[in-house]
Amino acid sequence: MRVLGIDTGSRITGYGVIDIDGADCVFVECGIIRVLASASLPVRLKAIHEGLAGVILKFRPDETAFESVFHSLNVQSALKLGQARGVCIHAAAAADLPVYEYSPAEVKSAVTGYGRAEKPQVQQMVRALLKMADHFDSYDASDALAVAICHAHTHRFKKLAVAGR
Repeated sequence: MRVLGIDTGSRITGYGVIDIDGADCVFVECGIIRVLASASLPVRLKAIHEGLAGVILKFRPDETAFESVFHSLNVQSALKLGQARGVCIHAAAAADLPVYEYSPAEVKSAVTGYGRAEKPQVQQMVRALLKMADHFDSYDASDALAVAICHAHTHRFKKLAVAGR
């Protein structure tokens, strides 16, 4: 099964693609969709949607996983993030992909064992879990891979629980 993890942002959206092979997660690709901060919000949203639709078309994932919205003190930032998440979820839904969501604490806990881990810890564990030698250029890409890994582990345990009934 192939999973696309997405770390949505209104300026930078990270994506990470992994294959699930039994209990193992295998790295396929990761990257970012960067939009111009100076562009209007509709133009940025269109670029995010087109970029993610291209990733979906290229890598053909079976499922998508998103980090759920966190609380923000800045209402405008939260609204922009919500709109960016909406176009990302639409890109997945338009490709008939199942969409799963995980809280930031669930993602961090699944990857590091600690729900309040910092970004460098998450990034280091993603590299270790996926047996990657290279460093990431962006926390957005490693966070997206963390979401995909979280989904792989959570999905696997749910399947095992259902099979054990």
